[in-house]
Amino acid sequence: MNTSAILLAGNGRVITRDDRMPLVENGCVAIRDGRIVEVGATADLQHSYPSAQFLDARGGLIMPGLINTHTHLYSTFARGMALKDDAPGNFVEILERLWWRLDKVLTLEDVYLSALVAMIDCIRSGTTTIFDHHSSPGAIAGSLSRIAEAAHQTGLRSCLCYEVTDRDGDEVTNQSIAENRAFLESCRQSPDDLIRGLFGLHASFTLSDQTLSRCARAAAEVDAGFHVHVAEAESDVIECRRAHGKRVVERFNDFGILGPRTIAAHCVHVDDREIDLLRSSETNVIHNPESNMGNAVGCAPVLKMMERGVHVGLGSDGYASDMFESLKLANLLHKHQSGQPDAAWAEPPAMLFGENAAIASACFGGSVGQLIPGAFADIIVVDYDPPTPLTASNLNSHILFGLSGRAVRTTIVGGRIVMQDRELAGIDENELMAKARVAAAKLWQRFQASFISSANPRRGEALR
Repeated sequence: MNTSAILLAGNGRVITRDDRMPLVENGCVAIRDGRIVEVGATADLQHSYPSAQFLDARGGLIMPGLINTHTHLYSTFARGMALKDDAPGNFVEILERLWWRLDKVLTLEDVYLSALVAMIDCIRSGTTTIFDHHSSPGAIAGSLSRIAEAAHQTGLRSCLCYEVTDRDGDEVTNQSIAENRAFLESCRQSPDDLIRGLFGLHASFTLSDQTLSRCARAAAEVDAGFHVHVAEAESDVIECRRAHGKRVVERFNDFGILGPRTIAAHCVHVDDREIDLLRSSETNVIHNPESNMGNAVGCAPVLKMMERGVHVGLGSDGYASDMFESLKLANLLHKHQSGQPDAAWAEPPAMLFGENAAIASACFGGSVGQLIPGAFADIIVVDYDPPTPLTASNLNSHILFGLSGRAVRTTIVGGRIVMQDRELAGIDENELMAKARVAAAKLWQRFQASFISSANPRRGEALR
């Protein structure tokens, strides 16, 4: 047997996320050509592959890399930035005074650098796959390719899209549709299993019927699903009912936007009929508890959705990179919201480890989120010496209460070691952060110069 290309990650507790063998004490994972070859006892695999490179977990946890099914890499440079005008008082004002001003002043270099920084945060906290939703109206053409460049440099598995909206005028809408089409076509022609795409849409309240029809046709032509914000705030529902006489999920259903390849982020304000539509269409709903709490838009009824058979994954909405923290917040939010301390024990792990894995596996054309033979070798090693017995039946409790992204020591994506012993591979992080600070300072200056007067007659209204 040729063992020269084998990498063994062993000498740790292996959490496989495979019901047939969920936990292997003193376990090991064998990797070749980007895929998992075998999972078993460390001694057995070292005997089978005597010439293999050995990565020592030193008694830590060896587990599948985490998956973030809704994020915004371009938000990186907002960290620490002052608005210098009135603080937003509602969700629309958050968009108008912060995000819709920031995205307009991004350059292609900003897009690249902010993606690199955010991807490094992901790798450091154990996230190996992301689904990003991008916007840069002043630098549209080639923006997704720059993010893909950052993904290749860091090694992060990434599904990308560009946000189509009518809020910036017809020319920007046309360019946004074209950017999605061009990138999706390039993904179809490439054998690269690290990069995939979806067709990006902003939200119902900034999309006309004409634009939705155009996007539905364009996505069909390149055989793509959608990535869209759905009923994140109640204002989205109010505007949809006023302008179209229906609710948001109903409207998207009428245009063929829903489906098993579509990511519907948030779905905070949905009713029972809309939940039925999400279930029957097999649309993937993504819960973003940190963002929903931070933006004070409400608590999505995801426990009810899951009980009724809706596929619900877990994202961060760019609020953070540590999906261990998102798991904790999902657990706490629904306890607090329901007033029931026994709520949300099973559902958040099912979102993060079950549904996210299913979404990513369907998107990337191979098993993601499990340590099983044939799966993509996306693996993290986490420092954790359990103070109580760790078993197949209680491992989710250990993860919830014992782990955080800071405990991740090594990250592997597609068999490539992208971080080992907290040292990034092939990236001078100090140099990158210095460049990012310079770029961010310049962006902040442009942001302040783009100040929109509070007298703007469109403030607080739907921007069409």
